[in-house]
Amino acid sequence: MRAFIAEQAGDDVSRGVRELSADELGEGDVLIRIEWSSVNYKDALATIPKGQVARISPLVPGIDLAGVVEEAGGEFSAGDAVLAHGYDLGVAHHGGYAEYARVPADWVVPLPDGLSARDAMAIGTAGYTAARSVVALEESGLPSGPVLVTGASGGVGSVAVDILATRGHEVVASSGKDPAWLEGLGASSVISREEAAGDGSRPLEKSRWAGAVDCVGGDTLAGVLRGLRYGGAVAASGNTGGVKLSATVLPFILRGVSLLGIDSVQNPIAERRALWQRLADDLRPRRLEAREVGLDQLEGVLDALLQGAAQGRTVVRVGAS
Repeated sequence: MRAFIAEQAGDDVSRGVRELSADELGEGDVLIRIEWSSVNYKDALATIPKGQVARISPLVPGIDLAGVVEEAGGEFSAGDAVLAHGYDLGVAHHGGYAEYARVPADWVVPLPDGLSARDAMAIGTAGYTAARSVVALEESGLPSGPVLVTGASGGVGSVAVDILATRGHEVVASSGKDPAWLEGLGASSVISREEAAGDGSRPLEKSRWAGAVDCVGGDTLAGVLRGLRYGGAVAASGNTGGVKLSATVLPFILRGVSLLGIDSVQNPIAERRALWQRLADDLRPRRLEAREVGLDQLEGVLDALLQGAAQGRTVVRVGAS
């Protein structure tokens, strides 16, 4: 089978498309013929020397995939349309950038009615994370008012803008890229990254945001916390802006705000399957737009993502007819 493989080579990583045999796929009770995968920041990190993501070498990256069951296992039968993402996929277990994957049955999600395999990967891990963020905000008792999305041009951020706007929220997007594109997704306004981060010398700032989806971390997340309205919350899932959080307790004890951590890697499979049903229904993004590439084009796409030059979602056509 054809696969895009990253392999440690001294202090460097070699990567590219080559042949992979079936006995190299690793353990698992379900064999999936992959039709589509997608491109995520974590996939790019898995292919560089200091990415601190890949835990095996060689590795087939791709933290999500969608396709058809080739060999039955667990509760799944041959011919079932399925998807999988998270857990060790594309990190310590070969992932979606190959024509086949063998995975444990308890990593597998039935493809919901109304979503094609391509649709599912246009949503992908990023969209799933965005949906988890929106649900967490709404379940926290999101007050009325504008909801900020930081890193809004990225995979998670752009889908979060779409879902929030579709659900009737006023969305303010923070990005250094094309405002018109974000407004097309449903953002009512677009602000700069610097405005979202605010003044780091102040313990509190003017109350602006009813809630926020933060895909950046670092100083941006600290600024979002300082600007939340009373009772507001921020759902945090990213660290492209850094892993350190320089903040005081004042937003928490004076405004009663909440910081909600969002994990889309290890959350239980029952929750995962239930949320995917909602992603085909009330949480479905209005615009399932995505750039389409093949395995042979992945190197350039991964490099662009690492350089901050990517916008929106990119799907990988692996074995679709």
